[in-house]
Amino acid sequence: MTNKLTKILIIPSLMLAFSASAAEPATQPPANQISISADRQEGQLKENVGIFEKNVEIVHGNRKITADRLEVHKREDLGDNKQLLIATGSPAYFEEKQDDGTVMSASANEVRYDVAKRFLTLVGDAEVAQAGQKINAKSITYDMQQQLISAEKDENSTDRVHTILVPVEAKIKEKTGNEGQP
Repeated sequence: MTNKLTKILIIPSLMLAFSASAAEPATQPPANQISISADRQEGQLKENVGIFEKNVEIVHGNRKITADRLEVHKREDLGDNKQLLIATGSPAYFEEKQDDGTVMSASANEVRYDVAKRFLTLVGDAEVAQAGQKINAKSITYDMQQQLISAEKDENSTDRVHTILVPVEAKIKEKTGNEGQP
């Protein structure tokens, strides 16, 4: 009985430890809450790691991650928000609605997101798409704060980095629906 009670108490405590909004007053809107659902979850309290497996979905404000497995690391050396999310899958997905209303989506076999730095590292069949633009590579790093992106091919492959750019005029025509007009 004590073992079951311990498991029941550990997971909610772990969830609060990973939530930057947990220390904020209860008057915060629900958009600040972090919602994680999975078929299985465990907490390694000594290492400050939460592990979520199978059908994982995390929603936090305008961000969403889906994966087969998610590790949430909380450490002092990670900065203000102190969280590193490592999602793995075939592939794992990261999505964030931008201020301009567009959606930035990313996928890879491994998606690492440093919450404090807003830095994405995508490894293995990596792809980033936003506003019609798309980059495919073996690995991609994306500093979302600075809007800097870097992509590399696998050194043992003949596949290269592939980028699709949509001209500004085409995007404007798509939005206004005037594709066939001069």
